Amino acid sequence: MTRILPLGDPARHFFMTRSVARVMGLSLSEEMKSGRLKPETYTAMVNACQTCALVEACESWLGRQAALSASPTPGCRNSAILTELARRQ
Repeated sequence: MTRILPLGDPARHFFMTRSVARVMGLSLSEEMKSGRLKPETYTAMVNACQTCALVEACESWLGRQAALSASPTPGCRNSAILTELARRQ
């Protein structure tokens, strides 16, 4: 049986995905322009964020960041791709 997960607000999660990337020193727009990030992967990242159970913890983490971080918030569903993009820079 397939379980359907509730989706959060697309705009909220679009900006959260971008914000976590920015805290890591990444511009997802620039990553797409360079070809390191495919548009469909970016879409999948936002969709993954929409189904995350740690939204409030992530927003709190984002609010505490005063400098660049080498890694995303603990438990981030996009951790692997963000870490790989940061490594490639």
